[in-house]
Amino acid sequence: MRRSMLLPVVILVTAALAAGCAASTPPTWTFPPAGAASAAPVASAAPVASAAPAPSSSAGAIVVAGAIEVTAFDVGFKPTDTTVDAAGRYTVTLKNTGQMAHDLTFPDGKTTGPVEAGKSASVEVDVPATGLTFICSVPGHAAAGMKGTISVKGSTAGGDGHGGPAPDTGVVKADPAAPKYTLYDATAPKVLDGTTHDIDLIVQEKMMTVGETADGGFVQAVWTFNGTVPGPVIRVHLGDTIKIHLKNPATNKLSHSVDFHASQVAWNDEMTSIKPGEEKLYEWTADYAGIWMYHCGTAPALHHIANGMYGMVIVEPKGGFKPVDHEFALVQSEWYLGPQGEPTDLAKAAAGNPAPDFVVFNGVKDQYKDHPLEVGTGKTVRIFVLDAGPNIDSSFHIVGTIFNTVVKEGIKLTPDNVGHYGSQAVDLSPAQGAFVEFTTAEDGLYPIVTHAFNFVGRGALGLVKAGDGDPLNP
Repeated sequence: MRRSMLLPVVILVTAALAAGCAASTPPTWTFPPAGAASAAPVASAAPVASAAPAPSSSAGAIVVAGAIEVTAFDVGFKPTDTTVDAAGRYTVTLKNTGQMAHDLTFPDGKTTGPVEAGKSASVEVDVPATGLTFICSVPGHAAAGMKGTISVKGSTAGGDGHGGPAPDTGVVKADPAAPKYTLYDATAPKVLDGTTHDIDLIVQEKMMTVGETADGGFVQAVWTFNGTVPGPVIRVHLGDTIKIHLKNPATNKLSHSVDFHASQVAWNDEMTSIKPGEEKLYEWTADYAGIWMYHCGTAPALHHIANGMYGMVIVEPKGGFKPVDHEFALVQSEWYLGPQGEPTDLAKAAAGNPAPDFVVFNGVKDQYKDHPLEVGTGKTVRIFVLDAGPNIDSSFHIVGTIFNTVVKEGIKLTPDNVGHYGSQAVDLSPAQGAFVEFTTAEDGLYPIVTHAFNFVGRGALGLVKAGDGDPLNP
């Protein structure tokens, strides 16, 4: 059995570094992300006001009225609702029986701090007569259901007061001060040399501009493999051995993992999560050819995928692919926008009838409309396509072309088929992959879309530019 290895981490804080950090200028945001305000955080031991005074002794010390225990499991609390006899100060203990770190955080900022799996921690809180709410503050966990209440008999807990107004789950406004997006190179990589490949996948939690409008950009706090959304395209031969070195730097906040659909390994071996500061080896053999998805599977997996942790694997068949003039790789996915500078909105992504804010190719709204994929007129073109979802099907189509070759999930259409059939669109459910081949008949622009046209206006639009792009030029 392979075991996770703790990365040696040594943090040296010097007075000079502290002074340098203090002198640095914070970024300017039109809509500041959570935590960007200059106000100092509330310490967990700071005194707080209570709507009803807690019992006190003759010496003036506040007496603890009782104890409350809350158990955390994978993405939930038990019980979620607790009732106490009277207002007052209580010791609240979090017992974590799950597989990842959780916390208990209250509206005034008091918290247990991170509690690792199998551990417990306590915090004293003042429960007013109107009651109190609590959440797990790990990103995505509250949205996944990790929230609860402490009520006083005869009353109900108050509303959500965690750090100000509730996130805007409707229209997120564009930020005119947002950075410009970074173009993702759609050129398909060459197949890796050799038969054994050591590949580093380093988890990066970072800010990313995922789309732009005339009014500004949309910045999300994304989770990535190697700093890009999607992660790097990995291209190997059938039968190759792949050794993935997954690394979760100590500077990250969350546990992460990886699941390669092209692998045949036990879910509770290579696919287990690693905490910040840990790394692990995920070794597998490319036993089947195809276009495959990889993604983070840490709970809630929906949130980790929706927030950017996915990528494509190309396993070439025996003998490899025939040469073509141009090759590209496109991953369709969705963004469910959270507030500016924060992770995507899990509640939106988890809706039974999901309505993504953006549907994109390679992570950014409309980037290949702004920067077309350039090909020679009449030249052979191959595009590898993956629908990473997490929720929406793709009907991949390029206006003005006919796919003469399609290989989808092992099913082949080739130009020498009896009847000389072609293909107009490739239907892909989330986690399905394919590749298509075609040529362009003349100079011009050929739009790349999903033929579910309600999503084209939400960012699922690019262009293939053949020749100079103008069919009227001689």
